[in-house]
Amino acid sequence: MAEPRVKRLATTLMDATTDKDPSVQEQIYNALCYLGEAEPEEILNCCDEYLRQHEKLAYPHRVTILKAMETVVKNNMSHLDKSTAKVVIFLASNEMTKSKEIIHEWQQAASNVLVAVGQRFINKVMEEVLTKFQPGILPHYFIMQTFANLSVSNVFGMVPFLNSILGTMLPMLGMAKQDHMKSVFCYALQHFSESIQEYLANLDKAPDPTVRKDTFSNEIFSAYDVLFNSWLQSREAKLRLAVVEALGPMSYLMPGDKLEEQLPRLIPGILALYKKHGETFYVSKSLCQILEASVNIGSRTLDTQLDALLSALHPQICAPADPSVPLMVKNHTEVLRCFTVLACSFPDRVLVFLLPKLENSNERVRVGTLLIMRQIINCAASQMEIKKPFILSSMKLPLQDSSDKVKRAVVQVISAMAHHGYLEQAGGEAMMEYILRQCALPLDTGPKKQTPEGDDFTSDSVRSISINTLFLISTTVDGMSEVLWPYLLEFVTPVQFTSALTPLCKSLMHLAMKKQEEGEAAVLIHYDANPNLPSPSALTTRLLVVSSQPYLGDGRGAAALRLLNVLHSSIHPTLGPLWNAAIPPLVEHLEEHTEKSLSQKEWEDKLLLFLKETLTVISDKSWICQFSTEMCKQLNSYNGFPLEKTFLYKCIGTTLRVCPSKDMVQKQLQELLETARYHEEAEREGLASCFGICAISHLDEALAKLEDFVRSDIFKKSVGLFSIFKDRSDNEVEKIKSTLILCYGYVAMYAPKELVLSRIEADILKNVFQYFNTKVLGIKVETKDLTLKLCLIRSICMISQAVYHSVHSGAFVFSRKAELISQMMEFIKAEPADAMRSPIRQRAMISCTYLATLEPPLGHTERAELIDCCLNSVLALPPPEVMRERDSTVTDTCLKDLYRDTMNALKDLMKSLLQKDLTPQGLHDMFEHLNRWIKSAREHERERAVEVSVALLECYREKLHVSTVVPFFNLGVLIALFSPRCSDSLASVRRHAVDCVYYLLYIQLCYEGFAQDYRDEMVEKLPALKKGLEEPDFTILFHACYNIAMVIGKRVPPEQLMSLLLTMFESLADPDKNCSRAATVMINSLLKERGAVLLEKVPDIVSVIHSKLQEVDEEHVRKSVQQTVYILASQHRTAVVCSLLGSSLPFDSQARVMWKSLATEPTLTAQVLELLLEKVNRDVPYKENKSFLLSSGSERVATVLPLTATCALYEIMSALESGAAVLGLYPQLFVTLLLRVSCTVGVQLPKNLQCKERKSASHGPVPRPLDPCRKRTVTRHSPERGVT
Repeated sequence: MAEPRVKRLATTLMDATTDKDPSVQEQIYNALCYLGEAEPEEILNCCDEYLRQHEKLAYPHRVTILKAMETVVKNNMSHLDKSTAKVVIFLASNEMTKSKEIIHEWQQAASNVLVAVGQRFINKVMEEVLTKFQPGILPHYFIMQTFANLSVSNVFGMVPFLNSILGTMLPMLGMAKQDHMKSVFCYALQHFSESIQEYLANLDKAPDPTVRKDTFSNEIFSAYDVLFNSWLQSREAKLRLAVVEALGPMSYLMPGDKLEEQLPRLIPGILALYKKHGETFYVSKSLCQILEASVNIGSRTLDTQLDALLSALHPQICAPADPSVPLMVKNHTEVLRCFTVLACSFPDRVLVFLLPKLENSNERVRVGTLLIMRQIINCAASQMEIKKPFILSSMKLPLQDSSDKVKRAVVQVISAMAHHGYLEQAGGEAMMEYILRQCALPLDTGPKKQTPEGDDFTSDSVRSISINTLFLISTTVDGMSEVLWPYLLEFVTPVQFTSALTPLCKSLMHLAMKKQEEGEAAVLIHYDANPNLPSPSALTTRLLVVSSQPYLGDGRGAAALRLLNVLHSSIHPTLGPLWNAAIPPLVEHLEEHTEKSLSQKEWEDKLLLFLKETLTVISDKSWICQFSTEMCKQLNSYNGFPLEKTFLYKCIGTTLRVCPSKDMVQKQLQELLETARYHEEAEREGLASCFGICAISHLDEALAKLEDFVRSDIFKKSVGLFSIFKDRSDNEVEKIKSTLILCYGYVAMYAPKELVLSRIEADILKNVFQYFNTKVLGIKVETKDLTLKLCLIRSICMISQAVYHSVHSGAFVFSRKAELISQMMEFIKAEPADAMRSPIRQRAMISCTYLATLEPPLGHTERAELIDCCLNSVLALPPPEVMRERDSTVTDTCLKDLYRDTMNALKDLMKSLLQKDLTPQGLHDMFEHLNRWIKSAREHERERAVEVSVALLECYREKLHVSTVVPFFNLGVLIALFSPRCSDSLASVRRHAVDCVYYLLYIQLCYEGFAQDYRDEMVEKLPALKKGLEEPDFTILFHACYNIAMVIGKRVPPEQLMSLLLTMFESLADPDKNCSRAATVMINSLLKERGAVLLEKVPDIVSVIHSKLQEVDEEHVRKSVQQTVYILASQHRTAVVCSLLGSSLPFDSQARVMWKSLATEPTLTAQVLELLLEKVNRDVPYKENKSFLLSSGSERVATVLPLTATCALYEIMSALESGAAVLGLYPQLFVTLLLRVSCTVGVQLPKNLQCKERKSASHGPVPRPLDPCRKRTVTRHSPERGVT
């Protein structure tokens, strides 16, 4: 049942082949192949039946089925039976020859089926196909192609048929008139010849071992005669190429005498094709085969053709091969094979032709010749054996060529030479040196330029191939270890090979490890037998110094340290145990880090400790002295490598520290002072570091040598004669002074802690100021040298640190502290107020930071001066972008870095001063100085001030340790200072302001007794609120401010609430409108949350509101203040009314605004009106006073409280919002006011108000009289119509 189902499925699939979609055809093909895996014979028979039944099926659809059949046959060859094979063969044969016209895709698919079946059933295939290959009848094109492909796919099965096929085919050659038939005959002859060669080469496996070359020679020569003499002359290029492709394999089978006879015509004929064809690969391949065949028969004629061959082949190699064109690359390969054949037969003549061309100045000629040299060195090794010296000497000019292409070719030649023993000859060392020079080429960091030929021949590619070559030579070429070890060590110390150190060290390490396999003695270097090798001291110095920059040069640090480890026995016999234990962790440290993550200082400290331990283990005075001498000798090698040179100075200092000879120490220090290049910053830094490290063990010697040097002619300046410095300018003298000042700083910092205090003022500071303060005719002259200033500042920093960390620092009174701080402040004040060009400002603040920690403490005045000086110098600077526009000499990156470092220095100084008085008062003092900057109208000043504030509060919180619960008396003031800034116009200020409030609340919690790590749920909401402050939208901002105020309201102690509110009222007049608005939002929020407890403070709050309304012009803020009065009155109605009644008459505009704010809500308004009515009714409306002492008459004077309450009624009732409340109290109001009117007739104002009236009358319009019956009616209420 399975077979019919498979057949039906296959038939359905084949029916679908008519679909024109290529993807559908592909799926049908895959499905048939899949079915064929399960039922191969069924599918093949089904395909046969389908194709026979559908004769009119178009050929593209037949092709799909035929391809599927081919795949099924190939994949299931062993399972096919003869009957199925016969069916498939018959079908494929018919499909292939059905059309006499060539339909390539269809007929090729059928042919491929036959070839596939022929793998196993060659006789059946030949039986069928030979029926269509009859003598005298020109066969079908694909019959010949099938024969050709069968001969390649089944050599042993097909060769026995070839003799008869050739016999039948040869007469047909003359019958072929069309080029495509000629081409297929050539194709067949080519593959027949290749098949016969393969058969003869494997006779031991062949079914008929009696087959010989001469079996086919005459037929092949007959065919050759037609092809070469007739068809090769065709004008059709494709036919000529087909002929050429056939002639090469055929030449192997031609009779030797016939081939010899034909060579004088054959070789020129083939060479002539180079000029006719652009695709020369087929010509070169055929030529190579002809040359091999000629050499095989021992041809003598070839000698006469040699010059022509070399002249034709050489340009083929010199023409660059584009890698993107495979045939060009293959052509190069075939031409090189031709040279190999010729070089094996004519070595002398080939070299005579090639070697002079190495002197040719043309780049292509030289590169091509070098490629040929590499080929013949590799492939004609035995013939070139006695030519080695001659070849080596011919390389002199190519070694000097600067072309990257030539360099690459030379490296490849040297690699070939290494593999064939050339480098063991005299002159081989020059080859190795050349390789190392290419390894040392600088990395090409620019973009790669593609040449027209497609090669990226850059110095980087030359360097890369040279590095690979060096490693291969040293690790894989037998016998090279004897040549390279220890010879390669000569290249470790010369500075020109610095870039080659990584591959060089790796190669040396591999060579050393190979030597170790022979025994420990084999790796030991005999310096007396190798005088050119660097000394142990030189090797150690070099490898240690380059390790200080470990990631340069592809990771030279690890390579250098590993090499150092394997050399330990050749450095010093005692080092093995130490280095085997110490070096692997150093290498591991490098592997755990990257260039970015590695701490340079930590790494250098590890290397210096390693060096110290090494010298301690050696403990050989003469060796250490020699080592320090060698280090000093190498200093000049690192000119141009400032980082390495600085580290070398540190190494010298470490060596002198360990050196037991004090005379040697002084001698080396003197030499360093005399030879230093003082104008270089790295040199100054390195020399000072050296003196400092040396002073750890030789403090007196270091100080004495510096003192002696001061007395030299350099400081005497005698008529231009400076002894050893006589050619140095004044500027250079300043650099020398700078270095000496820095040396004293390093000496102080590194000196033993128990000895340094006694030297600070007597020896160190005295000389430091002697160098810094220049006097002319006894008058101090301020230096303008930037380097000198910076070195003095750094030296003071280090001296301060030395004092602080000394053993007896607590009892030490630094008498010159005030003088030093004063000097630093002078430097800071001298810096331009509108620019930042040097790090003097920053370094001076760092110096003050260290000085501030020392005894005696700064007085209050000195401390205030220092803080103001630094704040003025930094906070008032223009924004960095403005400074960059004004000064184009400073780059963006440098300015940003300098600005960042300066701000950090200011923060550190402020934190240092704060820590000397870590109390609420100390914090208060700090913000006394910062207050004006925090409220500055300039955005950049506010931003910096708030940034400093965050740093101070964070430090205060971290350092605070409360032993007893004390009040944080200024919490409210400080929170009020920062909370309005939460809506500052700058987002950065807003974020920092929240941080300040956050830290202040936690400081308060600490003072309340909570632990340092306590986390408060309410306070922790503040960081999350910062996200809302990013939005510039006012609504979002003020909502965030409200939430912040709610947190503050819940955490501020009651005793701090009033100071918080009063200080926040100050922000109503803030120059930043956002902040003044935020202040009102926060005040109102706080009053809503905590206003109930403020009854006693109402008069003060009302008074402050009244005064602030005088300063505020912005309408939005004034309305918010009215809201403040309303909120306060809703909680303390009576107190607010009483406080407002205390306002003087007549009410000013602020008082009127405040009264009207009570009219906004009907319930409150009604309550206030009732209170006022009570005030009006409780007291008599006036009092009678005698006009004069002797007069019997009297006058009526209005009492103040009822009068004030009446005026208040007027202000409230004049507000339209009061309508509802007035209507509710209309009877009482009407009666009271009517009575008030009746009692006012003839009543005078109180004396104080009369005075005010008279004063105002003299300065302005006549004031309104106190006349209740005046014509103007202010307000009229009607129960029916409301307020009118």
